Amino acid sequence: MKKELTIQENYTLSETIAAQLFEGKTYPWEVLAGIEDFIRELGPKLPADEYEEIAPDVWAAKSAQIAPTASITGPCIIDKEAQVRHCAFIRGKAVIGKQAVVGNSTELKNVVLFNRVQVPHYNYVGDSILGYRAHMGAGSITSNVKSDKTLVCIKAGQEEIPTGMKKVGAMLGDRVEVGCNSVLNPGTVIGHDSNIYPVSCVRGYVPANSILKKPGEIVSKR
Repeated sequence: MKKELTIQENYTLSETIAAQLFEGKTYPWEVLAGIEDFIRELGPKLPADEYEEIAPDVWAAKSAQIAPTASITGPCIIDKEAQVRHCAFIRGKAVIGKQAVVGNSTELKNVVLFNRVQVPHYNYVGDSILGYRAHMGAGSITSNVKSDKTLVCIKAGQEEIPTGMKKVGAMLGDRVEVGCNSVLNPGTVIGHDSNIYPVSCVRGYVPANSILKKPGEIVSKR
């Protein structure tokens, strides 16, 4: 087990309605296959005085702000005080946390956004987990399929951890900041409290509490 990559090291599970989804799992990408079933099970159980089913298999908190121009396909849960803005495109299997922001022209698919995550402008986030208060700058995206269509491995130094999956995006720990127009390649893992410089191409593992300035140049925060 690579401890630095684990759910326990990088995520505050009290900051997501989907905490139960992570139970019994070691690494964050292990939850991707279960997001759809989890939402379909939890949605009907949400308290009717706080949540409503606004479309088939789409449960939204009554305090959430959802633009009429947003396109939302279930299954999906939108938690309290979240914002889904103009022309957001949610393709299903998405958990959007409390006070999270899904911005204009942002596309989501098979994701968990913890509370207060921001993907506010022109982002694509697919097959990914974004921890508490993670933020993706305008135009930054997760790439979730390798160009040769082979299965994704997580690379951390000399170690490779096979996922057994063809589609794995990025795993962002709590409070990660991704600069504008960056591309996070399939299987990227960014430890909590780290920063990615704008216009970066990121692959593999970025340790917690660090700054990626460019490929091959990672410095620790003081």
